[in-house]
Amino acid sequence: MEIKVYSTPTCPYCKMAKDYLHSKDAPFEDIDVSSDNQAAEEMVKISGQMGVPVVVVDGQVVVGFDKTRIETLLNS
Repeated sequence: MEIKVYSTPTCPYCKMAKDYLHSKDAPFEDIDVSSDNQAAEEMVKISGQMGVPVVVVDGQVVVGFDKTRIETLLNS
């Protein structure tokens, strides 16, 4: 399972999403879009918006910290 979290260091919802993934022992790649313009452009391309967090679980895009949706994707 491949998980990416597009986030910024100051975003409280990003922290909640990453803490949740840690609690599920789900390894993920944390991508800081505040310091990586190319990653920010990639995030907008896949999500259609500029807000963070954007969580991608095996190609499925979740905008914001939607715990229920992330849990569903982790369990599928």
